[in-house]
Amino acid sequence: MTTTIQQQIKPQDVKVKILLTGGHQCTITLKSDTPLLHRLVKTLVDRTNQTAGFSTLFQIPIDDGRSALCFPGEHLVGLVTEPPIYLQQLQLQQPEIPVEIPTEIPIEIPVEIPVEIPTAAPPVNDELISRYAQIDNFLTATEKNKLIKYVLAKESQFVTTSTSTNAEDYRRSMVLHSFPEFSTLMVSRIKAILPDVLRKLNLPSFAIGEIEAQLTMHNDNNFYKLHNDSGSPDTASRFFTYVYYFNREPKAFSGGELQIYDSKIENNFYVAADSFRTVEPRNNSIVFFLSRYMHEVLTVSCPSKAFADSRFTINGWVRRKD
Repeated sequence: MTTTIQQQIKPQDVKVKILLTGGHQCTITLKSDTPLLHRLVKTLVDRTNQTAGFSTLFQIPIDDGRSALCFPGEHLVGLVTEPPIYLQQLQLQQPEIPVEIPTEIPIEIPVEIPVEIPTAAPPVNDELISRYAQIDNFLTATEKNKLIKYVLAKESQFVTTSTSTNAEDYRRSMVLHSFPEFSTLMVSRIKAILPDVLRKLNLPSFAIGEIEAQLTMHNDNNFYKLHNDSGSPDTASRFFTYVYYFNREPKAFSGGELQIYDSKIENNFYVAADSFRTVEPRNNSIVFFLSRYMHEVLTVSCPSKAFADSRFTINGWVRRKD
């Protein structure tokens, strides 16, 4: 009997059939200790007890992340698990997943959803809230200072950016496509932190493909208007977008905030809602969010117009492996 209990407590793959109102259903595979499984069970228990806790909005990537199942908690009517998972068993497991993170990266990743959203209407019931994770002190002080010196020495190699549609006056910035001395470092750090980012955002793991990186400079009156990063056939496999911010101190520019819009579904497509999250470009921080989110870079003001005073980023995308 003791052996059986130990086997049940050990995390395992669980086939979960989600039963929704109207006869709809979807089957996914989760680890028995994943927070998402606990949320589903808790929502079902809250509904059974007729408490207010089942008003949660679920957004569950399916088909290896190519689609998303979205439903409010009140539409959840049942779960079928294989092998059987019972509430008592889930309580015994209370997942504590150790995360090994390089010492220069903070262990706690704040999921930043500001309480006050300036100039934005509150999301309505059919809108999907966009979430992001922002990590401070992503590189060591020594690494960041080396990066700044490296970038200033490469000024002549920056080229004008463009968009996939070649739209005019839609994006103003400069980019350095090749910087192997630091792109390798960034990819390595991102791979190390990504599992914890997924846990913090309650997203299931996925097979990681290519991680792309480019180095971008925004100077005076530079911007990038509303867009997403996975809206064309060659970008469809992008799952996460990341943006690492760095600049000289004292900071010599203002503006350049990242504005991430909530989503709503129109004609089976995700489109931007009126509400949004504003992310400050904090020096030596990195931001992760889903590539399908509509977002924009607000106009930068850099009075000196000097290259060295610019808003710099290493930004890129984490693709799903086919």
